[in-house]
Amino acid sequence: MEFEDLIQKRYSVRSYQSRPVEDEKLNSVLDAARLAPTAANKQPFRLIVVKTEGKKEEMKRIYHADWFSQAPLVICVCTVKSESWTRRDGRNYVDVDATIIMDHLILQATDLGLGTCWIAAFDAEAAREVLKIPEDVEPLLFTPLGYPADEAGVKSRKELDELVHYEEW
Repeated sequence: MEFEDLIQKRYSVRSYQSRPVEDEKLNSVLDAARLAPTAANKQPFRLIVVKTEGKKEEMKRIYHADWFSQAPLVICVCTVKSESWTRRDGRNYVDVDATIIMDHLILQATDLGLGTCWIAAFDAEAAREVLKIPEDVEPLLFTPLGYPADEAGVKSRKELDELVHYEEW
């Protein structure tokens, strides 16, 4: 798929088929995350892959929507701040790194015909308990991963002239 087609095709999937995700596709998605650039190539992240079958109630503790655990898999992007790069002024880039990782992951999933939905509004303490995440690791982002059972709606985006400035503000 051409890149422009890929970014047009990607959408937040909120209904999933029960069809399992093939191991080759899962590995391709995970490898895309691994290959994502991170500040100073520190790779301060870990991915947790959860098979949702038999875990629907536990997953609802993390994020309440039924479609979250409707997908056969859920992926959690975790950050390890102690491993990340910090700029001279003190700005730590671990969240930026995780964002790039998630973007690579969801674009690769889209290219393979899989659906995802970026989730940040989850219960972090429940995630930590359910997934047994160590104290020095932070669960930052989630996405279901599976075959979409819905269709993309109309994307609403601001016009470029509202978002882009040339040379100065």
